[in-house]
Amino acid sequence: MKKRVPMVLSVALMAGLLSACSTGQGGQSGSEGGGESSGGVTTIEFWAAPNPTQQAFWQEMADAYEAQNGKVKINVSAIKESPTSEASIQAALAAKSAPTMSENINRGFAAQLASSQALVPLDTLEGFDEIVQGRSMTQTIEPWTFADGHQYVLPIYSNPMLFGWRLDIIRDLGYSEPPQTYGEILELTKKLKAKHGDKKYLWAKPDLADPTAWKRWFDFYMLYDAASGGNKFIEGDAFTGDEKAGVEVLSFVDDLRKEKGLLARQVTDPFENGTGVFTDVGPWTFTTWAEKYPNLKYNETYALTMPPVPDGMDPADSKTFADTKGLVVYASATKEQQAAAIDFIQWVYGDAKNDAAWFEKTNLPPARDDLSTNESFQAVLDKSPQLKPYAENVPNAVPPMDNAKYNDLQTIIGTEAFNKVVKGEIAPAEGWAAMKAALEKALD
Repeated sequence: MKKRVPMVLSVALMAGLLSACSTGQGGQSGSEGGGESSGGVTTIEFWAAPNPTQQAFWQEMADAYEAQNGKVKINVSAIKESPTSEASIQAALAAKSAPTMSENINRGFAAQLASSQALVPLDTLEGFDEIVQGRSMTQTIEPWTFADGHQYVLPIYSNPMLFGWRLDIIRDLGYSEPPQTYGEILELTKKLKAKHGDKKYLWAKPDLADPTAWKRWFDFYMLYDAASGGNKFIEGDAFTGDEKAGVEVLSFVDDLRKEKGLLARQVTDPFENGTGVFTDVGPWTFTTWAEKYPNLKYNETYALTMPPVPDGMDPADSKTFADTKGLVVYASATKEQQAAAIDFIQWVYGDAKNDAAWFEKTNLPPARDDLSTNESFQAVLDKSPQLKPYAENVPNAVPPMDNAKYNDLQTIIGTEAFNKVVKGEIAPAEGWAAMKAALEKALD
């Protein structure tokens, strides 16, 4: 789940991909019949994520919907990765063979598509408000609002990124539960180093020194969202970062470095093997742990918490980054197809049991405000209690920025500030100032 790739596609590459995406999956133009057969059946093309589990879920939903709605035909197929799903979508748009709708869209890529008017503002479609209300996702979807005031993406799942703690190791330091503030964590780090020296670190992760854009989602943004109360950092083309919160985050990282609590070189599975006691954890991790590290047991050898906050801030107010994607409707679809698409989605999300089936099959928390309280999800959470803190914090998670250049912008966060602070190459306040200047120049 963590791997992300740049989505700026050259014209030459896009041209080379056109033939790969004009193989019958799309085709929405009026010259192709407007998506209606001679029998008055509206056909919509749904591109699912290139993941067998998700594709199977959507095929089941399409079959069940069609059984009740004879006037709509839904063709479900996986988005081709040529070389990425984003590239395939861009190529299909250029070839005028885009689907009616697709999932697997993050907010940054949606901003790129919206800027070229490739997407329908969902809030302008009849039935969209009923979907939001019926699915109980008013709070969760609020931070998805784009700078122009529209909603272009309906989030399907939201992984509120949490930090894992090696309970077995910090218990030996006298802790019965993980610390929640910067000062408390620094104190733990001092005890950890005093006892274990160079054998253990608070945060052992090579990505800390890597400027690759997507990696900032799982370190800087988690800490920043918590410290700033969910400030969006960049909204549209404007830098809106909270300087106080940002400098506090960088200072915290710098303090950990000074206490020799960071390890940014390559180490095999540092958290799992006990080299580090603190790291970001997404719900997709648990399948791997069950297979490779059966010693890691929830609330026995590891715990999960929201990101820590600066001293003086209530940990209960912590926010975090949302590893999240959703679905969109393409502007090239006919009005009939757009209406059919919304009706299908309203049917799917009108019954919480469908979200429960998704959750059980994928381990991806549905983007709902009531995930931890709705009885429909209790069986899933009882079976996998480590998913409960994710369910509880879906409304507290902030999605990625709505800027088409997010890949370049997030690279700047690393090269100008975060990576340099990790390496001790710049002071926190200076790093923030340099990063802000570079971001504002890039946004201009």
